[in-house]
Amino acid sequence: MLQTRSTAALHREKATFCCSLARTPSEVIEAQRLRYKVFAEEMGARLKGHDGLDRDGFDAFCDHLLVREAKSGEVVGTYRILSPAMAQEAGGYYSAGEFDLSRLLHLAPGMVEVGRSCVHADYRNGTTISLLWAGLAKYMQANGYDHLIGCASIGMGDGGHHAASLYASLLQQGRLSPPEYRVFPHCPLPISALRSDQKINCPPLVKGYMRLGAYVCGEPAWDPDFNTADLLVMLPLARMSQRYAAHFLGH
Repeated sequence: MLQTRSTAALHREKATFCCSLARTPSEVIEAQRLRYKVFAEEMGARLKGHDGLDRDGFDAFCDHLLVREAKSGEVVGTYRILSPAMAQEAGGYYSAGEFDLSRLLHLAPGMVEVGRSCVHADYRNGTTISLLWAGLAKYMQANGYDHLIGCASIGMGDGGHHAASLYASLLQQGRLSPPEYRVFPHCPLPISALRSDQKINCPPLVKGYMRLGAYVCGEPAWDPDFNTADLLVMLPLARMSQRYAAHFLGH
């Protein structure tokens, strides 16, 4: 008997989307609700809030990029963006809680930090992710920023072997940053105690960063609250491949 795709799956394929920055507190709450659904309910992160929202002290300083399914209006993807000026207001970058960023701070006047990236499980497709990337690229271009940093997280459900193997694979591919852009984790993933020879599937977010031309800036940190291994990645806009620059920036 031939199997047919569900009506819901077909609907998702035909869905149209729009991307914009949150303009009101209620739109920020929509992003926080999606983050809670993905990080706490799906991934098992230990979050401080118990009201169905993922929020912390950085949210008030960030711009929040939203992708909506146009027909329903539901927020299905989000990124938060910390500009250089607001990083100063916030007392620093979020990722400084996980890494020593000393070697990157000379870039701070033009360095944007992104984080809390997530996409609803039903909409993890190329369209949603491409809209998030395009929104980030246009945000940076519009404001004259030239470097982007952020943590790319790898689940630790297997104890960290997948993360260690992914890091080893990225080293073999020559993805490590030059020494002058190296960062150092405050709570390092114990790579030497883990297997680093497993066959791995690169997470979509990490794969996306690498395709754009990003560096991995050093060894992964362990985030016990989210139970993830986090890689600090940096993308100089000047390194973005011509193909992706044309797609996201129109040149």
